[in-house]
Amino acid sequence: MDQLSPSRPPAAPTAPAAPTGEEVSVPKAKPKADPVPPAPEAETDEARKPGWRTRLLMFGVPLALLVGGGWYWLTSGGAVSTDNAYVQMDKVSIAAEVGGRITEVAVRDGQMVDKGQLLFRIDGEPYALTVAQANAAIDAAKVNVGNLSASLAATGVDIKAAQEAVGFAESNFARQAALMEKGFTTKAAYDASKHAVEQARAGLAQARADAAEARAKLATGGSGVNPEVESAKVQRAQAQVNLGRTEVRAPSAGRIAQSDRLQLGQMMVAGLPAVTLVDTLHPYVEANFKETDLADMRVGQRAEIRFDAYPGLKVRGHVESIGAGTGSEFSVLPAQNATGNWVKVTQRVPVRIAFDETPSRDMIAGLSADVKVITAK
Repeated sequence: MDQLSPSRPPAAPTAPAAPTGEEVSVPKAKPKADPVPPAPEAETDEARKPGWRTRLLMFGVPLALLVGGGWYWLTSGGAVSTDNAYVQMDKVSIAAEVGGRITEVAVRDGQMVDKGQLLFRIDGEPYALTVAQANAAIDAAKVNVGNLSASLAATGVDIKAAQEAVGFAESNFARQAALMEKGFTTKAAYDASKHAVEQARAGLAQARADAAEARAKLATGGSGVNPEVESAKVQRAQAQVNLGRTEVRAPSAGRIAQSDRLQLGQMMVAGLPAVTLVDTLHPYVEANFKETDLADMRVGQRAEIRFDAYPGLKVRGHVESIGAGTGSEFSVLPAQNATGNWVKVTQRVPVRIAFDETPSRDMIAGLSADVKVITAK
């Protein structure tokens, strides 16, 4: 078998040879036309079907919007909320009950204190002197009572002497009367003896009056103690109370605020607030709800509290009380609506929200909060 040569493209046809001496014209080649693209293949039924992403966008998004709208519609009627709410704490303005110079300051601003802890001390020397003076007054009253007791005993002796004088005068008068009947005495002697009887009786009456006065001064009343001694003891007790008030202590546990008014050597005026004690152990929230939100609100309903200062922190609580009046009713200058250009304004009612759990962050009085009350049954 013959060996096959590799295939070659067919040679282009050559023009026939022209006779010699004659000019032969060669036809020009026609330009090639652009290639015609092949016809696209027909799309199959599978290619025409939408993909899963398309189906998800077509059906999932409207369904999600429908579900979200329904949930909002169902839950929006079962709760009311407000951002007009603030953390509140009970605050006590502590003032000294006695005046004097401050000799010791035992606290600083922001310090936590326990009940009964010393806050500051006032110079107690003047009040200690008052106590000593009251003790001296008690001793003087007791001495006076002793003198009155001696006077009462002396009146008893005077009464006995007056009684004897009356008896002697009466017996003398009886003798003079008997002698006068017999004519053995004078009229002057008779009258003198009669006058002596009257004087003796008057002396007895005076002695008895002195004794009654002494007994009255020694009277003790229902207390069983002489009033003068009792008064002196009361003065001493008051002096001791004032001495004890020179040490100002915390009435309850809390955090100290505004302690910059406590300076060593400063003169403290009785009744003037010197420091503020904030009860940080029992915080609550005062939420000002619109009056239109109170239709379904009741005491004891659950509440959710969020704080602007602590994003992400949510605290559970409940409605503790609903205010007895709107905020405008308790303002310094209540609104007067008896005018011709009156415009109705939605009022705000303070609602107290109590904490049901201890917050994980420290509460500060005045913090802004958002409160949502679940009113659905």
